[in-house]
Amino acid sequence: MTNRFKLIPAVYLILRRNNEVLLLQRANTGYQDGKYSVIAGHMDGNELGTAAIIREAKEEAGIDLAPEALKFVHLVHRLNKGSGDERIDIFYEAYGWSGEVLNAEPHKCSDLSWFSLDQLPDDTIPLIRNVLNSVNANQHYSEYELEP
Repeated sequence: MTNRFKLIPAVYLILRRNNEVLLLQRANTGYQDGKYSVIAGHMDGNELGTAAIIREAKEEAGIDLAPEALKFVHLVHRLNKGSGDERIDIFYEAYGWSGEVLNAEPHKCSDLSWFSLDQLPDDTIPLIRNVLNSVNANQHYSEYELEP
């Protein structure tokens, strides 16, 4: 039997409040620490995308999401020619949640704040900035190819 390559799937959550978006500042993760992102995480396997983002929202921000309050908004296909990693990033937007947004993982997150979509922090991860712009432009797909 032929071995097939494997994609690494991740899920992301866009939470909006009026013209603001919730961003967290990564810390002690080994990836993009000190930069801002949205709630996100890898899928655990044997887990659907909506279940994964519901889990991540609870783990990272202490909120509960209902599947019917989620909407798929963007898909990113990323290829890193240096490492050979190939990733699929699924972005959802939540149209309601229960619970108070809080930093539920202070060991991995040094800040959790609402920012104007028009004035994102300078240290926002470029992928996140690009996706937020794409979502605002009603674009549902993008590709990124990183050279070694």
